[in-house]
Amino acid sequence: MLLAFDTATPLVTVAIHDGSDVVAERLATRAMKHGEQLAPLIADVLVEAGIVRQDLTAIAVGAGPGPFTGLRVGLVTARTLGLALEIPVYAVCSLDVLAVEAYDSGAAAGEFLVATDARRKEVYLARYVDGVRVDGPEVRKPADAATGLPVVGEGAVLYPEAFPHPVGPGRPSAGWLARVVTEERAELLDPDPLYLRRPDAVASAAPKSVLTQARTGADGS
Repeated sequence: MLLAFDTATPLVTVAIHDGSDVVAERLATRAMKHGEQLAPLIADVLVEAGIVRQDLTAIAVGAGPGPFTGLRVGLVTARTLGLALEIPVYAVCSLDVLAVEAYDSGAAAGEFLVATDARRKEVYLARYVDGVRVDGPEVRKPADAATGLPVVGEGAVLYPEAFPHPVGPGRPSAGWLARVVTEERAELLDPDPLYLRRPDAVASAAPKSVLTQARTGADGS
C-alpha cells in the first residue's frame, strides 16, 4: 500500500494506491491550509481504503517546485512517517506528475510544456516530449517563455497571452503521483524540496577578522 500526497500547490491532495490502482483519493477544500489539512486527509484516505498506517509499505511525495511553506509541510510529514514506519519515501517533481497525466489522458502529446504558478508574476516551467522531461524545471517570466506549444498546468490559465494553448490538468493529483511512483514513470528523488529560487534574504558581507582589522589599523588605511 502506497500513501501519496502533494503540497506544492495551494490545495493539498492525498491518495492511496494498492499496487494495482488508486483506491482512495482526497483533495483539500480550502487553499493554503497545508498544516491543518494534510493529517486529516491522510486519515480520511486510510479509512476509505480500509487500512491503518502500519499497512503502508511506501510513501510518495511531491517535491515541487512550489512555495517554501507548503513543500516543507509535505516533505517533513513524508520523512517523519517514513522513519516512524520504517518504509521508503520517494519524491517526484510535481511538474512530472502533471506531464504524465496529460500524456496518458491524451490531453498532450509530442512536445509540450508544463507551467505552474510561481507567484511574483512568474511560472515554474519544464519541457516534455511524450510525457518525459527533457528540460527544466526553472523559474521564468511568462513573457520570456511564451510559446505556441500546448501548455499543461495552471500557468497557462493565469497567463493566456504567453501560453495561448492551455490543456489540462491544472494541478498535480496525488492519485497520479502514486501511479507515477508505482510504475516508475519519472525520476525518483530523495525527499528534498525543489525550491528553485534563492532565498529572499541575502547575507551581509562577512565581517573582517580581528587580524585584518589589526593590520588595517596599523597601516592607517
